[in-house]
Amino acid sequence: MTEELEFEDDDVVDSADETTELYERYRFVADKGQSALRVDKYLSNMLGSNISRTRIQDAAEAGYIKVNNEAIKASYKVKPFDTITISLEYPKEEFFIFPEEIPLCITYEDDDLLLVNKQPGLCVHPASGNHNGTLLNALAFYFKENPNFDANNPKIGLVHRIDKDTSGLLLVAKTAFAKTHLSQQFMEKTTERTYNALVWGVVKEDSGTITGNIARDTKERQSFRIYTPEENPAAKHAVTHYRVLQRFEYVTLVECKLETGRTHQIRVHFKSIGHPLFNDAKYGGSEIIKGNLFAKYKQFILNCFEVCPRQVLHAKTLGFMHPTKNEFMQFDSELPPDFQALLEKWQNYTRKNI
Repeated sequence: MTEELEFEDDDVVDSADETTELYERYRFVADKGQSALRVDKYLSNMLGSNISRTRIQDAAEAGYIKVNNEAIKASYKVKPFDTITISLEYPKEEFFIFPEEIPLCITYEDDDLLLVNKQPGLCVHPASGNHNGTLLNALAFYFKENPNFDANNPKIGLVHRIDKDTSGLLLVAKTAFAKTHLSQQFMEKTTERTYNALVWGVVKEDSGTITGNIARDTKERQSFRIYTPEENPAAKHAVTHYRVLQRFEYVTLVECKLETGRTHQIRVHFKSIGHPLFNDAKYGGSEIIKGNLFAKYKQFILNCFEVCPRQVLHAKTLGFMHPTKNEFMQFDSELPPDFQALLEKWQNYTRKNI
C-alpha cells in the first residue's frame, strides 16, 4: 500500500535543515539505463498516482528529497545509479490514524462520498506538532463500523485540504474510484469553490482579480509570498477573483473564487494588495491596520479578536461532478458561529459610527 506523504500542512511543517532529524521513508536507486528525467517526474512514476507531483515538488522545496545524500530541487535530472531518498520529520508509525470521537458536521453523504463542514481549529491530518485530534482521526471513528473504509489507506479519504483555522467544506472519498475521479477534477480545475473572508480595510472596487505567483517564503519558511518570475522562477501562477459582499467601517466582507488552488492563496493575495485577512497572525492581520488610535477602538478590536480568534476565512461553497451519478452537485454551508458573531459586531460598530 502506497503511503501519503504528510508534508502538506504548511501551518506546521518547516523546511529541513542540519538540526532537523529526518526519518527515511523511501529509497530508490536509478537503473543503469535511466535517461535524464526530472526527479519529481521520476518519483511520481515510482510512487504511483496516489501521491501528486505537486506534493513531491513541495517535498523537494522543503528539503525532504535527496539524491546521493544532497538536497535537490524538483528540476534535478536523475542519472543512472543515483540514490534518491525521501525523508520526513517523524517515523512512519507515528502517522498511524486511529479513531477518535470528534464531532463532525456532515453536509452530505452517499455511498461514494462524504462532505464535511469542518470547524475552525481542526487540523485535517496528523503532522509535526499534532499527531492526533485531526479530521482524519474523526473520520476513522465515524467509519469504524464500515469495513470498506480504512483511514490509513491513501486510496480513499480526503480529496483536498484547507488550513487548520479555516472552516468550511471538505470532500471525502469513500471509494478508490471516487477519490481518483474527484481528485482529477481538482487537478483539472473543474470544481467550483468560493470562500468568504473578512479583510482589513475598505476594498474600493466592487469586484476584481488578484494575480501573483506564489512560493514558500525563503525567510519565513512556514509562510508563502508573491514573487516575480525573475525573483523566483519556481513560484506558481495563482489567480483569485473576488467580489465585495459588504463594507463596514474599517473592514470588508468579500467572496473569493479560486481559479488556482495554491497554498494560502487567498491569504497571500489579499495581503499583497494591502488587505490582509482580519486576525490572520501569519500574514499581518492580527494587528490594528485600519482605524483610529482611541482606546475604545483598540478595545473593540481586541474583543473582535477574542470572538473570532483565527483568520476569518470560510470555504463556503463547493461544486463538483458526482463520480458515479454523472451530475453536477453544488453545496453551500453556513458561516460558523465565530464568523457570524464577528460580522454582527462590525455591523453594530458601523451602524453607530455612520
